[in-house]
Amino acid sequence: MLRWTVIFIILALVAGIFGFGGIAAGAASIAKVLFFIFIVLFIVSLIFGKRFKA
Repeated sequence: MLRWTVIFIILALVAGIFGFGGIAAGAASIAKVLFFIFIVLFIVSLIFGKRFKA
C-alpha cells in the first residue's frame, strides 16, 4: 500500500510540474488517503503485535 502512495505522489508531482492541475489534484488526494490508511494500519499492527506476543 505504501508503494501505491509513492506512485501517486510522484504522479502528482510530475503532473504539477507540467501544469495538469486536475490530474495533480486527483493523484495528490489519492496519495493522501492511501498514506493515512497506511499509517492507521501500521499503528494497529504495532498495537496488536505487542499484545499477542506478550
